[in-house]
Formats: sequence, structure tokens, C-alpha cells
Amino acid sequence: MLTSGFVLGLAAHGHLNTGDILFQLIMFIILLVLLKIFAWKPLMGIMKQREDHIANEIEAAEKSRVEANKLLEEQRSILKEARQEAQTMIENAKKQGDIQREEIIAIARGESERIKEAAKLEIEQQKEKAVAALREQVASLSVLIASKVIEKELSAADQEKLISDYIQEAGEKR
Repeated sequence: MLTSGFVLGLAAHGHLNTGDILFQLIMFIILLVLLKIFAWKPLMGIMKQREDHIANEIEAAEKSRVEANKLLEEQRSILKEARQEAQTMIENAKKQGDIQREEIIAIARGESERIKEAAKLEIEQQKEKAVAALREQVASLSVLIASKVIEKELSAADQEKLISDYIQEAGEKR
């Protein structure tokens, strides 16, 4: 618009029309001022808001990244503690198992010793019973021999033979 008016002004008059040029220059400056006020400032405000919004988003993303790294480290720490705790529990369970195994072995040994002692005691009692039975048999044999000896007078060789026979007979009865 400005250039077409300028060219028309030169062609029609053949010389420069300074009033028109000055008017168009003032109008152009007014247009620039109006553009600056109504278009440029709002546009720059929108750009500033967008710049601030992007900066805030970048800052929030950085904070989120830092927070995520912090949480990751906390999770790693918790996982490490859990592994250590699990290892401790396993070790404690092994120790407890060893203690229980030793207790069971000790109880079994004690029971074995008790059974062995009971068996020894029973053997001793059976031995005493056998000795008592043998004494009883020897006593009865002695009485029997004595009664036989009384019935007849025997020589020393006959007495030896008689005692041997009775001892052998007592052994067969057992």
C-alpha cells in the first residue's frame, strides 16, 4: 500500500509529494506502535508463558528424575537389607538345625545308654537268678548225694564218679 501510493504520487506529479510521504510515514509508525501494543506484546507474553511453562516442565522432570534416583537407591538399600536379613535367617535356621540335631543325638545316646544299662541290669538279674537256681540245684544235688552216700558207703572213686554224674545231670536239666 505504501509503495503503490508512493509510485502513484511520483507518476502523477512528477515530483515528490512530501506531505503524502510524511503522512504515510506517520501512519506506518502508528501501525508499528499499534502492532507492538496489540500484537507483539501479547505474542511475546504468550512466548514468555510458554518458555516459563517449558522451563517448569524441565525443572519438574529433573526433580522427578532426582526423586526416581533417590527412590531407586532406597529400593536397592531395602533389597540389600532384605537379602542380608534372609541370609541371617538362613544362618540362624542352620544353627538351630545343628543345635536340634545335637540335642537329638544326645537324647538318642542317653536313651541308648539307658537301654544298655537296663540290659546290663537285666543280664545281671538273670545271672543272679541263674546262680541262685544253680545254687539251689547244687544244694539239692548235695542233699541227694548225701542221702545216696548215707544209703551206702562208697569208695573215694565211686564218690567222684557219683558227683560227676550228678553235676552232668544238673547241666542237662538246665
